[in-house]
Order: sequence, then C-alpha cells, then structure tokens
Amino acid sequence: MGSEMCIRDSPWPCRAVPYRDSLLLVTPIGADVSSLAGGHGVHNQLALNLSEDRIQVPVSTRAEELPVPLPVIALVGPTASGKSALAIQLALALAQHHHPAEIVNGDSMVVYRGMDIGTAKPSHDDRATVPHHLVDILDVTQSSSVALMQSRARQTFVDLRGRGVVPILVGGSALYSRAILDEMTIPPTDPAVRARLESELVEAGPHALHDRLGRLDPQAAKAILPGNGRRLVRALEVVELTGSFTATMPTGRYDAQVAPVIQIGLTLPREDMDRRIALRVEQMWRDGFVDEVRALPDLPCGRTASRALGYRQILQFLAGEINEDEAFEQTIVRTRRFARKQLMWYRKDDRIFWVDALSPHAVGDVLTHLEETMTSW
Repeated sequence: MGSEMCIRDSPWPCRAVPYRDSLLLVTPIGADVSSLAGGHGVHNQLALNLSEDRIQVPVSTRAEELPVPLPVIALVGPTASGKSALAIQLALALAQHHHPAEIVNGDSMVVYRGMDIGTAKPSHDDRATVPHHLVDILDVTQSSSVALMQSRARQTFVDLRGRGVVPILVGGSALYSRAILDEMTIPPTDPAVRARLESELVEAGPHALHDRLGRLDPQAAKAILPGNGRRLVRALEVVELTGSFTATMPTGRYDAQVAPVIQIGLTLPREDMDRRIALRVEQMWRDGFVDEVRALPDLPCGRTASRALGYRQILQFLAGEINEDEAFEQTIVRTRRFARKQLMWYRKDDRIFWVDALSPHAVGDVLTHLEETMTSW
C-alpha cells in the first residue's frame, strides 16, 4: 500500500509501528514527512521519543484518517501541589522537543476577572511565557458552571489540536475535570426547584438532604459527601427533574471528542500539603487579598464567585460577621479540607499516573511517562 511504499523508498532512517489499521513512522526531527506520507493526512499528531530526540509521525492508510490525535495532557491533584508551575515547565519542555503546548484552565474560579490573588491565578509573566486559555473570561456577577467549563474547555482542545498544539488541562475539582474529560451529560436546571432546595438546605441542614438523596438515588448519595450542601442541592434538583442523578454522573470513560487523554496526578504527604496551604494563604494576605476583595464591589452579587474559598470568608469579615483573624484561619482550614477531598476523589481514578509533587525530577518523570504511554498505543 501507499504508506508501505513511503517507508521502503524513504531517504530517512525510520521504522514502522502498527497502530489499529494505520502505521506510525519514527523519523528524525526535521525530516520532511510530507514526502514520506505521499499526501496522506500527516498532521495533528504527537508521539514522543525524547531520549533519542525523535518524533513519531503517523501515516494513515486512508488519506482522510487521523490515527493518533494529539493527546490532552491533564494535570490533576490537590490545591497547592504545584500543578500550575509544573504545567509551565512541561509546556516549555515539550516545546524544546518540537511539540508546542498551551495551557487550558479547568478551575471554575480562575475564570473571573479581578480574582487574582485568592485563586492563585497564573501571573502575567507566566501567561506571557506559555499561553493560557479560559482565564479572565467572566465578570464576578456571571455564573461559572460545569456546563460552561465543559463546553469551553472542549472547544479549546479542538482549536489547539487544529493548530498542532498539545492542550495541557490544569486545575479544577475532580467534578470539573471529570466533566471536561469523560462522557458526562449535563442535566437541566430549574431556578425555582433550586431555590426551594437551597432554602431546605438552610433550614434542615445538609445531612437531612443527604438522607433524602439516599432514599431517592442511593448511588448518588454514596458519591456525595454528607456535608457537601451545594452538590446535594444539585443532585436532588436533577433527581426531581429527571428521575436520576446517577445517570448523569461521569462514566469513567473518556469522551470520544476528547480522547486520547493522559492524566498526571501530583501527590504529596498530608503534612506537606497542609504546610503549603498555610504558607500560600499567608502569602495571599501579604499580597493584599483583603484589598482585592474590597476592590470588587459587585462580588457579593456573584452567585458563584462569592462562594470561592477565601473570598467568602473575607466577604464575611467585611460585612462584620467575623473578624479578620477568623477569616484568615477559616480560609486555611477550609482550603485544607477541600484539598483532602480533592485527593480522595482523584485517588479513585486508576487512569491517573501519580508523580511526587516534591520531587525535583517531576518534569522528567512526566515526560518519561508520556513517552512510554504513547509508545504503547
């Protein structure tokens, strides 16, 4: 067939690796692969052979096929584990190996303009070094949602892959990353039902709602912690509107439009995580976190933004409900609690390759895993 002729007649040293009904060619970097492919769909592909400074170029047996799309690399892990810094280092390392990469934010609070310090938003220098997407796209009065992040992130993946750029998804809770990466249908909403359930949450408390969910949808109740009032309200809303919340939960299978995906998780001992979070919050206060909230007069009107960790506590302080020391301590305590929940949920996903967040070799470990994973495809 045509691709076999390309391999046999090629002036470049290369080898063919079968993949499904196609072939992968391994060629030196800089080789003119257009002559090898004979015009057969050689684009939007990535394969790594970093140790030997080579790339693998897929050559489809049918011109219209793209056998191995660029993967989405997803960096997950708890707050303060160093995901943002690793993403920049990884993007720069991939660029050195002729694979341009850009970062896609998956955090529902980093999307807000003006919420910089408390969200640990990448700096302007960071964004100048490596392009970041889905940062500063909403005003604080606008709602950020799972549906919005799923739609915008997936479209960004399409746009980047279309330019031959590797998407690196960074940040966000386990729910948001699952919604972006996995098969997951976003269920409908009803403001009236939501408002009624939120009133019940205030009056009866989250445990009463969790008990009700356990009767209506036991599987959903197992997946949601009893103290997570916001998710309980949403689950009961969906049950009331559709009959089941479980049917709308992530399947554990990557969405066909997103795959292939390589997930990298950052992990660290709890005591180190707790220490990092305390230091981060202390630095936020020194950097002017309270003044940042003061400069956002519309923030209390933002249904989603006003609930962000740290911002909610400072709003309570500014409203005279608690003092500043209490706001500071509560921010640390609640961030630690959130980070532990993040790590607990991510640990349930056996598709994640875990890397020591404290290791000086983290970037090298990730690159090695990428190479090994893609070689096995």
